[in-house]
Amino acid sequence: MKRIVILGAGESGAGAAVLAKKEGFDVFVSDMSKIAPRYKQLLDDRHILWEEGQHSESLILNADEIIKSPGIPDTAPMMQEVIAAGIPVISEIEFAGRYTTSKMVCITGSNGKTTTTSLIYHIFKNAGYDVGLAGNIGRSLALQVAEDPHAYYVIELSSFQLDNMYKFKADIAVLLNITPDHLDRYNFEMQNYVDAKMRITQNQTAQDAFIYWNDDPIIRRELKKYNIKAVQYPFSELKEKGSIGYIEAGQYIIEKPEPFNMEQEALSLTGRHNIYNSLAAGIASRVAGIKKEVIRQSLSDFPGVEHRLEKVCTVRGVHYVNDSKATNVDACWYALDSMKTKVVLIVGGKDKGNDYAPIKPLISEKCRALVYLGADNQKLHDNFDALGLPVRDTHSMPDCVKACYELAQPGDTVLLSPCCASFDLFKNMEDRGEQFKELVRNL
Repeated sequence: MKRIVILGAGESGAGAAVLAKKEGFDVFVSDMSKIAPRYKQLLDDRHILWEEGQHSESLILNADEIIKSPGIPDTAPMMQEVIAAGIPVISEIEFAGRYTTSKMVCITGSNGKTTTTSLIYHIFKNAGYDVGLAGNIGRSLALQVAEDPHAYYVIELSSFQLDNMYKFKADIAVLLNITPDHLDRYNFEMQNYVDAKMRITQNQTAQDAFIYWNDDPIIRRELKKYNIKAVQYPFSELKEKGSIGYIEAGQYIIEKPEPFNMEQEALSLTGRHNIYNSLAAGIASRVAGIKKEVIRQSLSDFPGVEHRLEKVCTVRGVHYVNDSKATNVDACWYALDSMKTKVVLIVGGKDKGNDYAPIKPLISEKCRALVYLGADNQKLHDNFDALGLPVRDTHSMPDCVKACYELAQPGDTVLLSPCCASFDLFKNMEDRGEQFKELVRNL
């Protein structure tokens, strides 16, 4: 019996274990951290062996194949041993793809992935399609393939997941943008990160669709290196040569695969970045054959995504916005660009090799003050103190919100858009956003 070992027992790892067990493999799950009770229950109910708080070499290095959690870097000691042993390593998505013939709509990009994925899923659901949500959001693709299969899956893919995908194919691939992110995981080489993102196109055929942002200079450069076989659907903010989706004279327009248009003002999502997200979602939905009236209604009533420019409340005339998902500089740039008021900006966390130069002009133009929130804020001081804005240095969310409350004036917006990962002070990005919202609502 072929042996599969899963490293990491979160949503993807536990789901992969269930599918592997169903398909008759000898399965073992190992996690260096504590495994959440719900995943222990999932594994126990299906008689899958697991360990936590350690990696037992004798139980791992005898694997025929390893499914790795996307959060585990190749530099981790256990991974170094796996690589040295020559054991094949794949992602949960790659594994799940072997056991389904369902249509895959896959979305990647440095920014906008979650919003676009959620919007496409919203449209497909409204159209009555049998669809599952998977990848970085939703439930494990492997678990759904094993126990709750769907005809379509809408999947948000990170660069880490794409790294360990080889034969998996997207029927509809969406590439939103490529800007610096996660460079700490790519040896601080931008091209390594770019190469990971471009894997979204691998294995596509002439029957598939590739949707991408035509204004992105990196994507345009990289496409010259690839022989893309899929039908291409480029989109841009304004009509330009080659783009089949764009905004013109206040109209949201898609030319192919069939003409579609609606008033830009009718879109539920606002801001320049959301124009791109809405265009990508609309094109993907038309490619999938969804009726125009369903797309039009869905683009109008989509409620948005938690932790992405989420309006929390207004306190004494000050607006509080949770953009905790902004874990890189480009995401913060888009958030600031969409602001119509003076901003007290909360920035900081676990730096991923950030270059803050692109947002300095917007900070100078839009911000009243800066509040640093991190275990170590020295890089923020080095980059932003010279702008001459009032600055507060904080190391916890209560102190951060207190500083914002003192600095903001009526009519201002307090914007949590940190540019950084959350793991220095918080469990994750969601925990950071939830703490912010709770404290703000209690002001």
